[in-house]
Amino acid sequence: MLALVTGASSGIGLQFATALARDYKTDLLLVSNQKEEQETIARDLAAEYGVKATALYADLSQADAAERLHDYCVENDIQVDILINNAGIFFFNPLKDTPVRKIETMVMLHVMTVTKMCRLFGEDMCRRRSGYILNMSSMSAWMAYPGIQTYNASKAFIYNFSKSLWYEFKPYGVGVTVMTPGAVDTALFGLAPEYRKLAVSLSVSIQPERLVVKALKRMFRKKKQGMPGFINHLATPLLKHTSDWLVFATYKLVGKYQK
Repeated sequence: MLALVTGASSGIGLQFATALARDYKTDLLLVSNQKEEQETIARDLAAEYGVKATALYADLSQADAAERLHDYCVENDIQVDILINNAGIFFFNPLKDTPVRKIETMVMLHVMTVTKMCRLFGEDMCRRRSGYILNMSSMSAWMAYPGIQTYNASKAFIYNFSKSLWYEFKPYGVGVTVMTPGAVDTALFGLAPEYRKLAVSLSVSIQPERLVVKALKRMFRKKKQGMPGFINHLATPLLKHTSDWLVFATYKLVGKYQK
């Protein structure tokens, strides 16, 4: 099998690539906008685990990124058996203070590219009647929260899109799984190191290695969705019904925990 992993040069994406090579002996097509880091990772994984690993530079926020990536696979006779849409960005800003280009980048990356990747590679999988798709959403999909208005809206799209696609692809033997983790201990959210350590110790944040193990198990079982962490399951109903005064209060505090 071969897995296409986006955003595989660091964080959760790197853990996906490592786990697939180490635990499932899966060949890899690693896609990232960090060219040198991606090439090094591909070489290291191939050497250590005896799999074929190809690094491909791509800016997935470009309008035609999915089409170009699919064309590359067709032209090079690469059959994608596993698609992991992991690439993402995060910023905490009021909408009025956020550059329009930054908003466009997030929406293209989280919404349009994910949708097109599922459309193009999903058609191939349905034709073969086999395959796995894993899309990364977030618990923020249930949060109406200032400062992350574009992020949480895009993650809500991924969540609902993926669950709908599960029904469409299931008759063809293709699994679509969406993961909705809470806080993950990576540099994506810009927390200072001391707060990252505290969050992990309190089980508020999960290590990316643990998240990936759980996500891949759900994906290979073709489960519709997954949310790691008992605390997250308890917190989800609260996120949907948070009082306005509490939202305003926490919004004022968040900034000081950023780097």
